[in-house]
Amino acid sequence: MSAILAHTARARLVAVARARAFSSSLRRQEADNAPKPPKPIDDSTSALEYKRTLRQRPPPLPSMDLPRSRSAEEAVTNILYNTPPPSLQPFKKHVLNCLVQNEPGVLSRVSGILAGRGFNIDSLVVCRTEIRDLSRMCVVLRGQDGVVEQARRQLEDLVPVWAVLDYTDTHCIERELLLAKVSVLGPEYVEEQLLGGPTHEPRRHQPSQEPTDPKLEREAALAQHFEHSADPDAAAHIPAPLTPSQTLRLKSDHLQAIQVLSAQFGGHIVDVSEHSVIVEMCGKTKRVEAFLALLKPFGLLESARTGLMVMPRTPIRNSEDVDESEEGGEVDASLLPPG
Repeated sequence: MSAILAHTARARLVAVARARAFSSSLRRQEADNAPKPPKPIDDSTSALEYKRTLRQRPPPLPSMDLPRSRSAEEAVTNILYNTPPPSLQPFKKHVLNCLVQNEPGVLSRVSGILAGRGFNIDSLVVCRTEIRDLSRMCVVLRGQDGVVEQARRQLEDLVPVWAVLDYTDTHCIERELLLAKVSVLGPEYVEEQLLGGPTHEPRRHQPSQEPTDPKLEREAALAQHFEHSADPDAAAHIPAPLTPSQTLRLKSDHLQAIQVLSAQFGGHIVDVSEHSVIVEMCGKTKRVEAFLALLKPFGLLESARTGLMVMPRTPIRNSEDVDESEEGGEVDASLLPPG
């Protein structure tokens, strides 16, 4: 009887242990199946693994030149010097959009590859994206299609680079930001304003208040007259000092003209000081250059540009094409009329 009771007790203990193990395995399985946040990217090898998984054979490089018949002069030059003729492909503007890992040293590696291939970067804009570990570079340069494509593939082979897109022939939105400091006194006083210090106040030669000898004053006047005798127009280039009323009138007229011109280009004045204003304007590169050319007659003291930023347009799906494709599909024979 005692053996039966002991066996029953052991069976109960085993059943309880199995139930506990089963419940713990269920809890562990539920914890494993629960949604988890994405793993943080600590290094740039994730971009390398991503490109390995999507590795496809790239298309062949575009041909550098169109086939044409060679002249006798080109044939003889090639035979003598063993140098092929230069490429006749035109140089045009290319816009490369690089998606890179947000880590130190990426910018130097990208610019180093472009510099090694002899590219002069027209503009370069780098900033973080909405993703924590991802940054976007917008590089604008000029070159031939084949050479730029080789550089693009070389950039894409870098470890911290996820992808490099060429937006040259893509419909994109292009924008560039400009900040320009313009004088409100006119172009005649720009040189004096640049010498006047950070306030851009025209530098004036104030007469000395100390008593001087009349003989020394006459000698200084004769020396000044002798200096300007070789160039009669030199004295005309020196602007005359303005009266307070003239200064106020000049500032009001120039400020109004700059404000009207900025409004025509979609810009606005963001800072007004005593002798200059700062204008902000955003637009395409050609529009920014045209705005700068129109601001120069007022007296351009300083300018700063951010460089080109691009984003591709989203294509619009045409509803008429969808209806035609749906009408041209297979027809169910059971729905057709008899005969």
